[in-house]
Amino acid sequence: MLLKRAIGSSKLAVMLKHVPNILTFARLGLSIIFLVMILYSPQVEHRTAFLDGAFVLFVVAGLTDVVDGIVARRFNATSKFGRMVDPLVDKVLVVGTFVCFAVIGEPKLFGWSAETLAGIHWLVVAVLAAREAYVTILRQVAEAKGINFAATRSGKLKMLLQSFAIGTVLIKMAHVPDQTWGYWFTSLTFVAMLVATIVSGFLATRRPSWRQYKQEGTHHDSSAPSS
Repeated sequence: MLLKRAIGSSKLAVMLKHVPNILTFARLGLSIIFLVMILYSPQVEHRTAFLDGAFVLFVVAGLTDVVDGIVARRFNATSKFGRMVDPLVDKVLVVGTFVCFAVIGEPKLFGWSAETLAGIHWLVVAVLAAREAYVTILRQVAEAKGINFAATRSGKLKMLLQSFAIGTVLIKMAHVPDQTWGYWFTSLTFVAMLVATIVSGFLATRRPSWRQYKQEGTHHDSSAPSS
């Protein structure tokens, strides 16, 4: 009896270790559906209900990220694969969303021209994409060297503000498309998001594990014999 229980517990533990990765791939699927919904939203007749549905889907996708993190820590199911793939899925969702916003010309702000808004929208995309590409390269190099490059507080705050900004745009599009306070609230949210994005990118190279790696690399290079 005890042996059967032990075997059962072992099988359950093995299954639970796969849950975070399953949730990550589920979030990828939800992200793709969400992005398609944003691109299709200008053509929908009942746009408010459609965008509210997209908002709910975005929240569900975000919750899978929270749950897979909790499960990974609770059951010691963290892995190198998870540390690399999970952030990539987040980038698909976040950067992809802002690309879709730029494509459909949202958010509208202060009655500005389409050209001005397009410049702002694509500038936001460029900043986000540059930061994510930079940190992804650092993460790949670090993980290849056996350095733990898990998310930091600044990275989590950045992700929180990016998610909040996405939710803000969706709510504005659905419920307050032409309200002045909506313009201001969205603009301030974008500014806070961009600041957090840039700062977190800078702090990525300031984490102790990365600085130790760089110092060891510098020491190794200086001690190598010259040819």
